[in-house]
Amino acid sequence: MKLNSIGLNTEKSKALSKDLNKLLANFQTYYQNLRGIHWNIKGKSFFDLHVKFEELYNDANLKVDEIAERILTLGEVPLHTFEDYLKNSNVPIGKNVTKDEEAIKLIVDSLKELLLIERKILADSDAANDEGTNSMMSGFITEQEKTVWMMKAWLAEEI
Repeated sequence: MKLNSIGLNTEKSKALSKDLNKLLANFQTYYQNLRGIHWNIKGKSFFDLHVKFEELYNDANLKVDEIAERILTLGEVPLHTFEDYLKNSNVPIGKNVTKDEEAIKLIVDSLKELLLIERKILADSDAANDEGTNSMMSGFITEQEKTVWMMKAWLAEEI
């Protein structure tokens, strides 16, 4: 078994990087959705949601950087073109979303996709003894589950 410079199995690190690149592509789509709804939201919830969406896109931007840097730490190259992001993303694309409920549902649907990818990475990073990736995914999952709960509460829907 060949180990990389941080002591992890090279083949398992490559596989994790592939999944992290998928997560990166999906996060980039999520980020763009957040920017769009931040800019275009209208209605009586504008002031509250405009601020909340900015908070979420700033957080997503930080996570994009963390994911890309983790891929580099594992010895691989992060995706970095819109073409690659679109090809590797399952997050729904929101275009011209101006209504509050539609925007919140887009966030919930996007987070659902991110959480599916993150849970797979969490299981695989645990099996690879990759605590760095594991810890990152655990933190992302915890935070995003709470955001889903809050968004569902805003929608007056059950989790």
